[in-house]
Parts: sequence; structure tokens; C-alpha cells
Amino acid sequence: MFLLKMQVCRSGEVSGAWCACLLLLFSTFSVKLAKVGGTHQSVPPSVVKLWASAFGGEMKSISAKYSGSQLLQKKYKEFERAVRVEEIDGLRLVKQLAEDMEEMFHKKAQAMKRLVEAAEDAHQQHVEDPDLQYEYFNAVLINEVDEVGNSVELGGEFILQPNDHFNNLSVNLSLSVVQVPTNMYNKDSAIVNGVFWSEALNKVFVDNFERDPSLIWQYFGSAKGFFRQYPGIKWKPDENGVIAFDCRNRKWYIQAATSPKDVVILVDVSGSMKGLRLTIARQTVSSILDTLGDDDFFNIIAYNEELHYVEPCLNGTLVQADVTNKDHFREHLDKLFAQGIGMLDVALTEAFSLLRDFNETGRGSDCSQAIMLVTDGAVDTYDAIFAKYNWPDRKVRIFPYLIGRESAFAENLKWMACANKGYFTQISTLADVQENVMEYLHVLSRPKVIDQEHDTVWTEAYIDSTLPQAQKLGIHGYAFAITNNGYILTHPDLRPLYGDGKKRRKPNYSSVDLSEVEWEDKDDMLRNAMVNRKTGTFSMEVKKSVDKGKRVLELHNDYYYTDIKGTPFSLGVALSKGHGKFFFRGNVTVEEGLHDLEHPDVALADEWTYCNTDEHPEHRYLTQMEAIKLYLNGYEPHLRCDKVLIQEVLFDAVVTAPLEAYWTSLVLNKSENSDKGVEIAYLGTRTGLSRINLFVVPDELTNQDFLTAEDKEGVFNADHFPLWYKRAAEQVPGTFVYSLPFNTVSENRSVVLASTAIQLLDERKSPIAAAVGIQMKLDFFQRKFWTASKQCAALDGKCSISCEDENINCYLIDNNGFILVAEDYTLTGKFFGEPEGAVMSKLLQMGSFKRVTLYDYQALCWVYSESSGSGHMLLDPYFAVLSAMKWILTELVIFLVEFNLYSWWYSDLTAKAQRMGRTMQVPCDTEFPAFISERTIKENTGNVDCDGCIKSFVIQQIPSSNLFMVVVDNKCDCSMFEPITMNPIEIMYNESLKCERLKMQKHRRRPDTCHPFHPEENAMECGGAACLVPSAVATLFAVLLVLLYR
Repeated sequence: MFLLKMQVCRSGEVSGAWCACLLLLFSTFSVKLAKVGGTHQSVPPSVVKLWASAFGGEMKSISAKYSGSQLLQKKYKEFERAVRVEEIDGLRLVKQLAEDMEEMFHKKAQAMKRLVEAAEDAHQQHVEDPDLQYEYFNAVLINEVDEVGNSVELGGEFILQPNDHFNNLSVNLSLSVVQVPTNMYNKDSAIVNGVFWSEALNKVFVDNFERDPSLIWQYFGSAKGFFRQYPGIKWKPDENGVIAFDCRNRKWYIQAATSPKDVVILVDVSGSMKGLRLTIARQTVSSILDTLGDDDFFNIIAYNEELHYVEPCLNGTLVQADVTNKDHFREHLDKLFAQGIGMLDVALTEAFSLLRDFNETGRGSDCSQAIMLVTDGAVDTYDAIFAKYNWPDRKVRIFPYLIGRESAFAENLKWMACANKGYFTQISTLADVQENVMEYLHVLSRPKVIDQEHDTVWTEAYIDSTLPQAQKLGIHGYAFAITNNGYILTHPDLRPLYGDGKKRRKPNYSSVDLSEVEWEDKDDMLRNAMVNRKTGTFSMEVKKSVDKGKRVLELHNDYYYTDIKGTPFSLGVALSKGHGKFFFRGNVTVEEGLHDLEHPDVALADEWTYCNTDEHPEHRYLTQMEAIKLYLNGYEPHLRCDKVLIQEVLFDAVVTAPLEAYWTSLVLNKSENSDKGVEIAYLGTRTGLSRINLFVVPDELTNQDFLTAEDKEGVFNADHFPLWYKRAAEQVPGTFVYSLPFNTVSENRSVVLASTAIQLLDERKSPIAAAVGIQMKLDFFQRKFWTASKQCAALDGKCSISCEDENINCYLIDNNGFILVAEDYTLTGKFFGEPEGAVMSKLLQMGSFKRVTLYDYQALCWVYSESSGSGHMLLDPYFAVLSAMKWILTELVIFLVEFNLYSWWYSDLTAKAQRMGRTMQVPCDTEFPAFISERTIKENTGNVDCDGCIKSFVIQQIPSSNLFMVVVDNKCDCSMFEPITMNPIEIMYNESLKCERLKMQKHRRRPDTCHPFHPEENAMECGGAACLVPSAVATLFAVLLVLLYR
């Protein structure tokens, strides 16, 4: 199995004239306001323009000189006649990628089938021995020793070595390890026998990995509860000393074991369920929810004299069992309380009617149906209800869970299960919940087992699995894939982890819908076409947030999509219009290219695949550069490499080679860069080739993370070009983008980056061949600004204003409104609207800047949880055992329960947990603003009325850059204007909207296979005295899987 959301002025004669008139009228109106307020325009625009021109010229000269941009542009021009420009055929590209992925998935499925066959053979040959003693490598105990230094039982020496193929984890490539859930006995006879015969899988694990080195983890999960993992790795308990992992409630296990299902859970909340019984019932329902997946639908109904839908909004319907919906219902479980008399007949009637009506809508699973009954007893068998709604077909299975130690009503509940192809279990303590809930999965797997179907089930992507990304999609292009439910399998905007650096996954990371990242597609046209597995194209304007959401790029994307045959997935490719739709092919000799690849300043994108080094073990430790050289020299005929991509790498190496000598000459010229303000020059090309030159020694670098693996945004990754490259590509050709990396602002290592794109042709649709830039010290950059601001055109040298004047504030901001230079150094890196809310508001009104609203449907919001500890304690097996012991004592003194003194006895389970309240992050939706300057407005002046005092300002674009100088007089108190911030705001939904969102079910495609029943099922294996023993095939069928390497 594969493990794997004010109209601005336009150019043109008529609109341009209209725009000019508008500005003229506004200016006239502003002057009148100034006169009324008793003050005049105090900032001369001509002076500001002079300053801006001086600073722009100085910085353009420095940036071009040290980056070598003009030399590189000239070199690409020299090769213009030798290159061929082509338009990317997006449809053809996505089809080819889909075929490649189909082949890849097929290889993974074959590896799994080899495991299935080996497991079935091994189990068939094994004779169960209840007295079997067998020492195995327990994943938690390996390499553990006792007080005297001897290996602990089930431990032993287990060789582990770091391996970069497995994220540098220490693994054993020869053996697997076995993990047993904490609440199970490591040496239980059933587990020991299962571990013993499944040792035969070790050689298949190794063989699979040798055949396909791109595999990562291979698993075997047993119906008995143990979990075998290859390669072997040591497991560590959590902070509570517990490993709560149980493979049987993992999504991949459940999806493989069962077919899609519609489930109604009935919970008895009559008076007899008070106390611990209701606590156990809640945990039972929660565990049932854990076993439901994205292809399942459910609802929960509590009953006594009346029916109570746990979520009243969802009365009379079922909802998809995604993580968000299940968590929502869990919150409502805590609101249940016990009282009155249980009317099970009414509840059963409602459940049957609900399943029938929902099935008729065509929105459900259209496969298996079940009623889960959680109660402490039933006074009748209710055969009349079953005869009316469920017999003779028995399409709805009944799974009763008897809560408590009493067995007076057990026979009635067991009869219901046996008469309706279900299974009966009794749950006496919290510690019993997990094991007993799992039993129903074995029943639902019977039809698959009898059919002897070996369906290959594909889940969504898990955290350590991403699909291989294509390197030929352009600067802003990307590939993405979704499941049959519209959930993202892989997408560059998918953020599965919390942002705390601890690599903790978000609870809903696997159910992020495509519409939550491609949110501009309001009508889900792209999403629905892909869910329906169609092949086609789609176009739309998009707003892509970059630089940790602080900036936005407005692009026009063309989407191409098709299905991946043999899987439930669809693949899409997004290409940005303009330069993103074109590429070029250059041609140089291998000898020329190899010579220039040898230069020490040349590097290639680490995460790009130029050669497939995973196919053969001897190639696994090669770098991409080493592999290319071996391939080109003919030393490794078995290496599979991308010939076209490598040819373009050679071309880029040859064209960019002169930069090395150019940069070296600057370093050797001692008169250049004497104050060491410029620290690094860098280059990146469309093929992932990069060159770096240091103008200072490494230890003197202000920001030593730049262009290293620590700088995620600044290097070529599998799914994106560097941020400085992407921003330069959207800048006017020949100009520089200046920016302040946000990760350096507050750490006393502030630098400014300047980059520019190199176009192949003098055309709008010309491909971007490369981008070059420099890193300079922020204080060097700021000194240049203050020096330029001291210039003036007066003959006597006396300037009318100066940035040093007390009543003048001077700022240098970028095209997104962030401050690079200000007299108050603490404002560096902040958004201009924070200190100058009044001026920023006016700039927005005037059209110099525009606000763009962005949405984040994967956000995390901080909330205060008063009972956050209780859930953890109830799930802790050790705590569960303690709770059970308390309950036994309570049962011995039964009158405590009768007089409701239970709450006193168990006060430490509830009140204590509430005192442990803490703040925590929970998934939420947010909206936040980003700001973009209007390129066509080069300069502007304005006045702000601050309670009769007129505040004037001038904004002037810095030539050949993305920067603006803003000069503001600060005579007026404008505190009545709120600061403009970029803080995200949580989107709050009122109750009716929440209800509509819960009811809303996006279009989905059902899985292709369904196994609800089989006439040969043994309905008498239904719990109680009869023991449900899964057959060998049932045990194995659901639990073998392999993971793809990203």
C-alpha cells in the first residue's frame, strides 16, 4: 500500500488620461484641505525624487557590479541563436507524469503482493503451539540492559546505523523489529506464535528493498495486535512512558481490512449508565470513531426516553468520517449525562430509518451498513423491529457492546448480534475498550476473506511520503495529486506539521481538501473534474502567498490534470502563464560542459533527480553531481539519468562559467568593496545549477544560513525554486528586487538581498534563464540610503528639508510595504502600516498600494483548554488499570453508586484534570491581508486630516528596484487612526453557518471495490461463548503495506 488544499489605473491612452485627471483633482482637493487646516505641503516632492534617484542609481550600480548580471545577460545573448525556445505542452506533460507514477505505484503493489504470498505460506505451514517460547527483537526493548549490564528479555544487541535514505534515522537493513501495544502482554501465546511464523517476512523485506531501493518502510500488522516493521528501528515511549500505537486502528489497516460503511452509533444514556459506565461508553464510542475512515459515514444518537442526536444540527443524516467531523463529535460526547429510562426500541427504529433514508440519497458509502449499540443491557430482543427493517436480507449488521460487569442482559444482546450478522462483546473496564472495539473489524473483513480478494488499497500520503516532483514545471509551476475524496495526496502548499520545529503532525493533515489550498476555485471545477478522474485543462487567477505568508504573488495559472490508472488518485500540473509556459534547449559539447561542472563554486539542487541513484544499492551513496559525471563519462552504464535535463545543466555550466573569473577579479581588487558591505554573490539557473562567491571569509558572514540547507526558502527544493528567484522573475526585467529575509531581522544578523532575473530573449514570453543576486549588510545598505537623502539641488548647498529634521520621518519600504530603512531601527522588517497607519490608509485609498485578502484553511489557533489532561489520562493504559481497580472497589460498596457518591470517589479523574488546563493549538480557518504596490504609479503626494491637523507625505519609487521612499511630516498626532497590521484573524462561524458546513459534503468518488456480505459467512461466530478467530487470510489481508520513497 502506498502511504501515503479601488480599481487601479490601467495602461492605455484613454484610461491613462482618466487616471491623470483623477490624481489632479485629488491633489487640488488636498491643497484646499491643507489651507483649511492652516498648514501647507511641507515635503517637497522634487527633493524626495532627487533622493530616490540618487539612492536608486547607487544601488543599481552596486548590485549589477557585484552580481555580474550584465555580464551574464550578455553571455546568454551570445548563445541566443544556438537555443530553441519551445512552449510546454501541459496536457502531454501531465499524461507522461501520470504514466511514470502508474509504473512506480505498480512496483510498490508488486512488493506488497510478494509479502502477502510469503505471509500466507508461512502461516499455513505453522502449527500453533500454546507453550511456544521464542525470543524476538522487541522494538522498545532492543539494546536495553538491566542494572548489571545484561540485555533485558526480548531485547538483545541489535545493530543500528544511520541511513540518509531513512531521514538519517538509525536502522537495521537486515532485520525487522516487532512492536506490541502497551496494554498487551509481550509474551502472550498468540503474539509469540504470530511473531515466530512472521519471521519469514524478513527475507522478503530485504528482497523487496534490493529490487526497489526507492521503498522506505514495509509493515506487517497482525490482527492479534503486534506490528512488524522493516527496516528495524528502536521505538521510544512518549513523555508518559507509553507507546499508544496499535496498528489495528491505523487508517491503512482499517481501509485494507474492511469495505466502506455507513454506521449509526446508539449510546444508552439512561439512569443506569451513570458513573464509570458512562465514562466507559464515551471511550468506547471514541474508539469506534478511531476505526472509521474517509470513505465511511456515521452519526451518533444518545437515547433514554427520548432520542438525542449528539450533534443536533445533523438530525436525520450521516456525515463523512474525516478527522474534523470525528473530533467535533468527540467534543459533544463530553456533554452526555445519564438519566431516565432507556427506550431501545425507539432508538433502533430511528437507526434503521436513518440508514435507509441516507442510503437512498446516494451520498453514502453504498456498501456496508452497521448499527453500534453501546448499552448496559437490553430487556428484549426486539425481533419485531429486526423483522420489519432488516430481515431477511440482514443488510445492516448489529454490534452490541455491553458496558459493565453484569451479564443479566447479555443473552438478549448476543442474540441481536447473531441474528443480524454482527458480533457481541462485553466491556467491563476502560482497559478493555480498545481490544473489544476492534472485534467488529474482523467481522466486516469476512466477505473479503471468503472472496479471496486481495484488493490493493491506497491511503492518503503520510508525513514522510511525498510524490516525486518534476523539475521541468517552471519557476512557479508545481505538480499535485488528490484522492477520490478530493483530499491532497501531495501539494507544495500542504503543511502537515505544527510550526514548532518538533515535527509533530497536525491532527487533520491527511484530510486537507484541494479546495482549501486552491481556494480561488470557488465552484470546485478543478477539484470535481479531478475527483471524477477526467483529463482536461482549467485556468484561473491565483494569489500565492510566499515568504511565510508575508508576501503575495498574483499569477495566472493553467492547470492540466488526468487520472493515475490503477489507483484512486488524480494528478495535476500547474503552469503560470507568460514565462512559465516556455522553456529552451541549449546545446554544448559534453567535454565543454564537464569541464565547467568541475569548478568548485558549482552546485546542483540536492532534491532534484538528475540521475536515479535509488535503483541499485551501489549508487545509493552517490551525490547527484557524482552520478552525472559517472554517467557522462560512461563509467556506470546502469545509471538511469535524465538526458535532456543533464544537457541543459551542461549548457548552463558553460554559459555561467565566466562569472567565476569575474567575481574573482573583484575579490582580488583590494580597492573594491573596501568596507566589506557586499558579502556574497550568487547565481541560480532554471536547471537547479547554482554558483556562489564569497567576498568575505566565511566566519565574517552576517547571515551564515543563507543558501544552506537551513535556509529552506533560499535554496532549490523538490517543489519550489528559491524565493529570491521567484520574486526576481516577476520583477520588471533589468531591475532588482531588494528584500530583508524575515528570519534574520531579530537575530542581529540582518542582511539585504538584491536579485534580478536574466531573460533569454527581449520578449514578454521569454523564458527566465537564471537569476543572480548579492547579499549585503543591512547597515551598509542603510548608510547608502542616508547618504543619498542628504543631497539637494540648491546652489548654496542648503536643503529645504532633511531626513535628520525632527519633524520629518523618512522610510524605505518595499513593494509589499515592509520597512527596510527607518530612523527608528526597531521598525526594520515591520509592516509600514504599523507605525504609519494613517499614511498607509491614504496610500490604499490613492491606489499606490492595494490590499489582497488571503485565506489559510490549515491554520492553527491558540485556545485555552481546561480539561486537556483528562483525555490523555483516560487513554493511558496504566491509568485505565488504576481506574478499573477503583471501580472494583466501588462495585463492592454498591451503595456509593446508588447515592451518587461515585463523583466524590472519582473526583481526581475530573476536577483534577480541569486544573491542568493549558493553552493549545487547534485547527482553524483564518484570513489575513497582504499588500502590493501599483507599478504604474511611480510617485504620489497626499495629506491626512488628523483632527484638523494636516499630515503631508510623499512617496517616490526608487528607480530600477521594487523599493519606495516615503517621507512623512510628523507634526500631527494621528493616533486616532488604527495601525494597519498583517495579523491573521480567525474566521468565526455562527451556529447556523457551522451547521451548514457540517452538512455540506463535497463531491467525492466511491472506491471501486465493495464487499458487504458473503453467503458463506458463519453468522454464528458472533461473540460471547463462540470465539471469533480470523482465518489466516483475514489476518494477513489487511495488514501488509509498503511505503514509497519521496
